[in-house]
Amino acid sequence: MVVSARGSKTDELVGLASEITDSPSAREMDMLLSTGEQESVALMAMAVAAEGAEAISLTGGQIGIHTDSSHTQARIIDISTLRMREALKAGRIVIAAGFQGIDDDRNITTLGRGGSDTTATALAAVLQADECQIYTDVEGVLSTDPRLVESARLLRRISYDEMLELASLGAGVMHSRSIEFAKKYRVPVRVRPAHGDGEGTLIADVTDHTSSLVTGLAVVREEARVGLVGLPDRPG
Repeated sequence: MVVSARGSKTDELVGLASEITDSPSAREMDMLLSTGEQESVALMAMAVAAEGAEAISLTGGQIGIHTDSSHTQARIIDISTLRMREALKAGRIVIAAGFQGIDDDRNITTLGRGGSDTTATALAAVLQADECQIYTDVEGVLSTDPRLVESARLLRRISYDEMLELASLGAGVMHSRSIEFAKKYRVPVRVRPAHGDGEGTLIADVTDHTSSLVTGLAVVREEARVGLVGLPDRPG
């Protein structure tokens, strides 16, 4: 199980940093922001234990998520599964902190926007899971923004490439980096509602061929498009 920071916790931490300085170092921001997920994993492990199951919380470094040193936008290089597999073999539920890892110098790094989803797909890949399930506050991937179009419909299935296109154009349900990871390692990803029993949307190799030619529509706000006509068709 991978968890992210609670609600507006990340914004709260960013606000604390801004009260001290307008230009905090990227390394120290990673140290600060990673505490949001560390709080969440500890509380989740306590909640699971209170229900009678045995759980252990692990930070990105304790899991063995090795990244480059690009603070606030780190890329995963490799993941050691030894500690996770030992805990799972012992019957423990592993509660993993999303969004973070460590570099060669054991500095804490964060993976940027959508980092917890990226952590989840990466762990699903190295553990060879049948499916990675992302629980969120929506029913799944919708054909467009329901706040703008009331008739937006739930997509039962969508391809990696289609989801990448929607994510790159502003669809906020999944970040493109997590989808890139899922596509590279062929990890089926299911986006499901956290509150409810809906099946959500499966992101996988192929689409449902009974669907329409247009899968979805993404909306980019506060962006203008300018077209120039009548110019010579030559470089420069």
